[in-house]
Amino acid sequence: MIESTPINFDLFTAGTGVAAFVAGGTVKRTLGVGLPLVTVPILSLAVSVPLAISLVAVPVLPSNVWQAYDSGISIVGARRFASLSVALVVTTLLTVPLTLAMSARVLNAIVAIVVILAVILMSIRVKITISKQHEKIASPVIGALSGVMGGVSSLTGPIIISYLMALKLSREEFVGSIGLIYLAGALPLYASFVAYGRLGAEELALSAAAMTPVAVGLARGKALRGRLNEGGFRRILLVFLCAVAVALLLR
Repeated sequence: MIESTPINFDLFTAGTGVAAFVAGGTVKRTLGVGLPLVTVPILSLAVSVPLAISLVAVPVLPSNVWQAYDSGISIVGARRFASLSVALVVTTLLTVPLTLAMSARVLNAIVAIVVILAVILMSIRVKITISKQHEKIASPVIGALSGVMGGVSSLTGPIIISYLMALKLSREEFVGSIGLIYLAGALPLYASFVAYGRLGAEELALSAAAMTPVAVGLARGKALRGRLNEGGFRRILLVFLCAVAVALLLR
């Protein structure tokens, strides 16, 4: 078992943690962006990347379970992305042990690069259309790439979102499929963290407590959504994420 890093309860860590979850909840409600994309990089400025990933477990897992359930995704839809999900699970399980053995500097750099990739993908509109024939080949490849990204940063979303957009799914298909795929990535990720002693009772308690600032963020996002220009808010978010990525590279 890889030794866990003690949690330092200083004022900076606590303040950064609260700010990270409030920001994650705000962006989630305003733009629909996943919590990990915003929360994990900010948390990583104060704690190790593995600990940051652990602390988002409680806010992320229930939301993915509910989204997959509430979407009413069909068996046909689940089968359609079965190869993607299997590749995602396998590569996540293979990547996590490597992640936990990496130095803090390397992990910070990897998370920063993934965040920058997410910013690039969020800045462009996907114009590629993937046919049914090519989808059979592309799905496991996308799943494998996303699993590697998820295993080192918990950020499986950027590539998957772009891929599903390229498939030109309907809104209902998109929401249902991405909820199921996210769940397929989250379960092996956090199960591995439990197995390696990085997600224990203390981390789960702190992660559960994080639901309060997340709820505050969700409420703020709801209030902001009606007053802010979504395009302007998205540009501010992308600049902010780039700044966080640079800070991680310099940490």
